[in-house]
Amino acid sequence: MTQIFKDASTQEYTDLSAFLGTSWVVLAEPVSQGSIHRLKMKQGTIIPVHTHPSDEYVFVVSGSLKTGERLCEAGCFWITPKGTRQGPHEALTDVELITIRLGEMGEFENI
Repeated sequence: MTQIFKDASTQEYTDLSAFLGTSWVVLAEPVSQGSIHRLKMKQGTIIPVHTHPSDEYVFVVSGSLKTGERLCEAGCFWITPKGTRQGPHEALTDVELITIRLGEMGEFENI
């Protein structure tokens, strides 16, 4: 076994077609169908209210966003248990997040 490194200069973001103004790069798959990824949201982007069938952990690297009624700025961390209603997520500035999801994304259904 060996360590795997992914320098920022080699990480290529892919646009998320479901949400204009978002792009991501998957860094690792810690469990089957799960992911550790970086997500960028351009200012004004809104991801609507939704749930996921797995637990999710989010760290705000830069920028500010509202998630529900909560203002989250750089350094903020939150945990969302599976099946929990979350959002909407609104980028008040350009935002970068690191998200760890412990299972599949599931069908992304608006509530």
